[in-house]
Amino acid sequence: MWVPPEIKDPILRHAPTRKSVACFGAVSLHSGQFVRMMCAIFNAVTFQSFLKRLLRQQTPGRRMMLVLDNARYHHAILLAPFLRSHARHLRLLFLPPYSPQLAPIERVWKLTRRLAKADIDDRQEWNESMTCNWFRPGN
Repeated sequence: MWVPPEIKDPILRHAPTRKSVACFGAVSLHSGQFVRMMCAIFNAVTFQSFLKRLLRQQTPGRRMMLVLDNARYHHAILLAPFLRSHARHLRLLFLPPYSPQLAPIERVWKLTRRLAKADIDDRQEWNESMTCNWFRPGN
């Protein structure tokens, strides 16, 4: 917007329009199964809860390998005993720094953002919207 030099620049006030949702997710490259978990924040405790949920979905007799970025909570000391106790079934593979394009889940998040309604105000409504949109026939 152009303003004559002798007039003070206008101040435009508006509410922030960008919202975020904390959601862990994993997709099976073998079956296409999508597992997600909504949470209030990302930290080691919520990540461990997500890992427990994933292990409940595991196919018997198969190992699970998770491709992860280098978020601090993925490397938390708090996770070490849990990971040791599940080392037979679960392995974490960390991507090189600054390479999200290598993570399979990033394609899922791109589709998720496209399917999500932009005007959703709360997590529950977003979660219901994603369940309806993600699992509809033809996706």
